[in-house]
Amino acid sequence: MNARRYSLTPQMAQYDDFVDRGETRWVPYLMYFHRADYRSGVVNTDRLGFRVSHGATGTASVADAPADGTVNVLAGSSTAFGVGTTSDAASIPSRLWTRHAPSAPWLNLGARGYCSTQEMMLYLLHRELLPPVDQLVILSGLNNLALAGLPRALQGDYGAFFFSGEYYQQMEELRARHRKAKRTGRFGRGERRSAEPPPAPADEAPLTLDERLATAIERTALDLERFKLLAGTSGTRISFALQPLATWVRETPSPEEAGLFGELDGKQSTFWQLFGEIAPAEVGRRYAEGIAQACAKHDVAFLDLNPLVADAADPGQWLFVDRAHFTDEGYDLVSGLLATGLGLS
Repeated sequence: MNARRYSLTPQMAQYDDFVDRGETRWVPYLMYFHRADYRSGVVNTDRLGFRVSHGATGTASVADAPADGTVNVLAGSSTAFGVGTTSDAASIPSRLWTRHAPSAPWLNLGARGYCSTQEMMLYLLHRELLPPVDQLVILSGLNNLALAGLPRALQGDYGAFFFSGEYYQQMEELRARHRKAKRTGRFGRGERRSAEPPPAPADEAPLTLDERLATAIERTALDLERFKLLAGTSGTRISFALQPLATWVRETPSPEEAGLFGELDGKQSTFWQLFGEIAPAEVGRRYAEGIAQACAKHDVAFLDLNPLVADAADPGQWLFVDRAHFTDEGYDLVSGLLATGLGLS
């Protein structure tokens, strides 16, 4: 089923093992996070689940940050984490630390499958472990736009997140068990009247594309404001880079990409469910404009990587292992564009 994928990108078998749902680590406040102390030739994490980054002077991670001096941090979702790289040394934090902006160690705060609120919470919950942070670069945006297309019932007051359907289903089953206990008198006779479940919500109309864009931009803006509050007067410079999507970068994929995308599409992929409506390049441009305005409001430097990657890549250059994650060559290209576009050193 994954013949071409594992032939062209054999490292993806290791990532498939890394995110094995049977090994999901459920954690307070964040819902879920990476497997801790994971070891392989492709991806390695520290005792907290953060990916290890490599630099000219050694290795580092959030749990094993340098004791002296300042650090830089790359936050965001799976592209920041480096899904698709053949090793930890090929991730963006490693390429920045090694080649493109090596003045201080770069720590990997990327997390697979996170929305902007989870990214912000991850930084909040681990900030005390870090030395002074000079640069905080947030490479994100795609998951917020994908999740904004979920039904309103899954959005809630705090925005949607991946696996939210499973979460609400499990919570409803838990409530049903408590209701059953009430009806059988286990919690006392006085509570029986409130034991009936609430009526099922009526079917909702799907969000329009305009509503979806507005929701994603609003969530992103709110979490940017929270990041700024967390930085306070520390002097940390916060930047936001809109991560690339293959269909936002160019219309025609490379031959390798075309083969990989076709195989993924044939495997009951959820890509077109989550991203189909937002795949056109025009949607990416509209989204970038909205986030740029939010960044300007909160005095956050903004960089849309999509047109930059499109201009910098050679025609037919193999950049993506899937539509959201890069090859080693693609990640190095993105790292250089980040350093140049945001003035990183």
